[in-house]
Amino acid sequence: MIDFKNLSKSFGGSYVFKDVNCRVNTGERVGVVGPNGAGKSTLFSIITGEMYPDCGEVVIPKDFRLGIMRQHIADTDRERSLLEFTADAIPELKSYSAELEQLEHKLDNASDDELDTLLKRHGFLQTTIEHLGVYHLEQEAKEALTSLGFPVERLNDPLSGFSGGWQMRAALARVLISHPDILLLDEPSNYLDIPAVEWLCRYLANFKGTLLLISHDRFLLRKLCSVTLELNNAKLTRFPGNYDFYRTEKEQRKISLEAAKRNSDHKKEQLERMIDRFKAKSTKAAAARSAQKKLDRMEDIELPDAMDYRGVIRFPEPPGCGVEAARFEHLHFGYPGGSKLFNDLSMEIAAGDKLAVIGYNGMGKTTLLKLLSGHLTPQEGRVVIGHRIIIGYQAQEFSDLLNDELSVYDAVRQCLPPAASLASVANVLGSFGFSGEAMNKPCGVLSGGEKIRLQMARIFINPPNLLILDEPTTHLDISARELLQEALRNYKGTVVMVSHDIEFVRNTATTIWAVSPDGVKKFFGNYDYYLEKSAGTASPAETIASAIAPLSGETAKDRRRARAQARNAIAGELRAARKKVEELEKLLDKQSERKAVLVAKLSSGEKVDFAKLNSELAALDKEIAKTEEEWENTSTELEALRIENDRINSENR
Repeated sequence: MIDFKNLSKSFGGSYVFKDVNCRVNTGERVGVVGPNGAGKSTLFSIITGEMYPDCGEVVIPKDFRLGIMRQHIADTDRERSLLEFTADAIPELKSYSAELEQLEHKLDNASDDELDTLLKRHGFLQTTIEHLGVYHLEQEAKEALTSLGFPVERLNDPLSGFSGGWQMRAALARVLISHPDILLLDEPSNYLDIPAVEWLCRYLANFKGTLLLISHDRFLLRKLCSVTLELNNAKLTRFPGNYDFYRTEKEQRKISLEAAKRNSDHKKEQLERMIDRFKAKSTKAAAARSAQKKLDRMEDIELPDAMDYRGVIRFPEPPGCGVEAARFEHLHFGYPGGSKLFNDLSMEIAAGDKLAVIGYNGMGKTTLLKLLSGHLTPQEGRVVIGHRIIIGYQAQEFSDLLNDELSVYDAVRQCLPPAASLASVANVLGSFGFSGEAMNKPCGVLSGGEKIRLQMARIFINPPNLLILDEPTTHLDISARELLQEALRNYKGTVVMVSHDIEFVRNTATTIWAVSPDGVKKFFGNYDYYLEKSAGTASPAETIASAIAPLSGETAKDRRRARAQARNAIAGELRAARKKVEELEKLLDKQSERKAVLVAKLSSGEKVDFAKLNSELAALDKEIAKTEEEWENTSTELEALRIENDRINSENR
């Protein structure tokens, strides 16, 4: 539970939030949203005690542990191995373990008067250490790291040997496996690719504590959060639903608030006119004073800052071209000192396609775009660009390449083709929301959203028909991402992109290239189609569901037969899963009973072999953790099968 009581915080005389009163209940999953700069990260800093409010307080139960991903890693930690750094997720374990070891030495020579106190403390420490999961932290660290894309063979490499983005992944894995009571995540998907975001979503879906998530990732907000807190205009507003509910409810509240403000403003105008008419007349002075009192009592209704992106992204019509945008012919490429990224790659890109390249970082997604754009040359094979194709390329680091001293106008004028007119600069800038004084802004003061629009203007000063985008959503808030995806959907040219934003890919891509160590595989459909066809990552329920999906040319009889086969298959899966869950529950009961016996012996006060009992207890804890993990996985599978079984039965009725 987190209570915000009359909380206020200001910087330079301006409030980021004022008189905030709100409660986050234990176990709730909360998405924290608001305009950039509204104070979301400041709120997290006050919760953790890194920053103090001007007034008010944040109340958290004393025995609750907080988990937050640090954006800065100490130099001493960078010299540790990746696995050692990640597994050291609960700092208090070291002090507890050291104290426990000291107690065991003291117990050997303790007097009768000391024994009872020492045994109680020993039991408390032992239980606390077990509860914190000390015996399986290393295994959890390995699983989290490999799920986030780290190669198994590099788990013992120094943390300093990884880039800053990969170090942040390790910091994320570290806080996740610490299993805190309250988990605070500030833009956790910033350093993740799509497979890692999918894994993070699955992991957090099973998190048992309270979750507060700041994110521009609509996929995570929709999938994980059942409550939304909006920090806007120095107010914290609670919405009892996920991101979609919040958007709908916010719009309805906005309409109601605007109507209330219009009524209030109208009443104020009437009172002001009455006061002006009557204040000079002695016979109406009392009425004027009464009207003034009413006016003074009326509160101003403030509308929240608009969170909708107000810029414009409107792509010009692309020039005509042939039916093929580009193709790779027997392409080979690898960087010096590393393994080959692509071996004998042959793929085609059709004109008008919207293609998303997905896969773990390090698989070569950005390299593929650079080869396509001509910024890299194949070692063997070739890249063939289609007839009359004009390429527009946006690199990941585009914002770093802008000259901060240049004006918006001059930054675009630099890219003007030799034969083009200067008048086209203003026209293109207008298409991307820069007009009037906005054209004279220095690049250095632009927001992330403005920089992406400026980069698009630089590209479209010579309109392309093949648009290559590497992480175009990195600097954008939610509304700006939605506006860009709408522009890409309506764009009639060809798009090839890399993005870690699942909703962005889902809403724009019509074809998927999945890059893996085995090569590049093409999926002739959108992101959801790709998920369906990725049998290797499908759950049993998803595999059965794909087996009964209607195929083109199927007859009703064929579909009925397929559903009957699926029903029989899932019935067998259900029986097996139920039986396994029951067996695991019985095993857990036996293990728990044995553990109770061992703990009772330790606390009995009798002369026992503490070293032997502790060793036996540690081994038993590992067995219990393994059984619990197997029970949880089987129960999750059972629930998925039940849902799928209900769906199949409802279709048959």
